[in-house]
Amino acid sequence: MDKQHAVVTGASSGFGLLTTIELAKKGFYVTATMRNTKKQLALIAEAKRCGVKESIQVVPLDVTSNDSIIHLKDYIEEKGRIDVLLNNAGFAGAGFAEEVSLEEYRQQFETNFFGVIGVTQAILPMMRRQGRGKIINMSSISGCVGFPGLSPYVSSKYALEGWSESLRLELKSFGIDVVLIRPGSYQTSIWTSGKKITDKSLHKDSPYYNMMTKLEQYIEKGSTSFGDPSDVARLVVSIAVKEGTSLRYPIGKGVKSSILLKTILPWSWLEKFILNKLMK
Repeated sequence: MDKQHAVVTGASSGFGLLTTIELAKKGFYVTATMRNTKKQLALIAEAKRCGVKESIQVVPLDVTSNDSIIHLKDYIEEKGRIDVLLNNAGFAGAGFAEEVSLEEYRQQFETNFFGVIGVTQAILPMMRRQGRGKIINMSSISGCVGFPGLSPYVSSKYALEGWSESLRLELKSFGIDVVLIRPGSYQTSIWTSGKKITDKSLHKDSPYYNMMTKLEQYIEKGSTSFGDPSDVARLVVSIAVKEGTSLRYPIGKGVKSSILLKTILPWSWLEKFILNKLMK
């Protein structure tokens, strides 16, 4: 393969779809993976519109299935190279901790955390033999700032942050960069697709019903100011072609200031601020 080869997980919508298109436009051959390949129609239509359909191959991948990951590994080895891996597949689970079962937490981690590990381990030997490569993990502002009612999602992203930090240190000497992207709120389907863990906290007899209702209202109210996900896709491409990278790339309205405030302010101030925002 003459072209650089990028693999994108969760490519059927949102950041994954847009990044697949942007990478192809930049000259990459892109393996666009998704759990349900019947959902590829939007991607293929956009690829045709942009004239890059021949540079994109859709491949089925369930990041929670070892057999599916092995199938992807065999496919990549047949291609002969892997330059960029974007671990983007994920969903956002919400609910208050008392009412979220251990099984629901496990389901969140199986996709958002263990799925990333499984896919990364599958491609690492080839990248290491090549002596080059970039592993870009889609984190979130939720990976450094917690929020009530979102603990399944928040905890999975915190885990991803710590694992990626260790991984970057392990792989740097092999010529492999590990990068975290920390988006804020964007107009994607992460809150409307996949498995959401909200049922119990939305029942009127739940002790958390009022808080969950206000949380949903707060998120909905802020949706008008959500960013354009194409900005995140373009950031991924810029990282993919960079010679040197940083570990973390925050992006989105208020993200850098939120991270800074968490770093410098006492927890008691942050706690009061967050709870006042939620309980208004």
